[in-house]
Amino acid sequence: MSKPNFHAMSQKELHDYVLAHREDQEAFYAYVDKLHIEGNWIEMPSLQSEQDLENYPEFIERIRSTEPRDGAV
Repeated sequence: MSKPNFHAMSQKELHDYVLAHREDQEAFYAYVDKLHIEGNWIEMPSLQSEQDLENYPEFIERIRSTEPRDGAV
């Protein structure tokens, strides 16, 4: 059985593949490379308390927009 083309997969597809094939190091490294290339994360300094999150509304909004809806996992 041949491996899928990891470079042609979307970030979500590759994420799902890595979760389903945790032993596949090639897929894992392709996923990490894709995360690095797309760079769609929010960087912020470490928090000292939960209240520090109030200083990063864009982070809170990003988390809320990616949470599953209607009990979906």
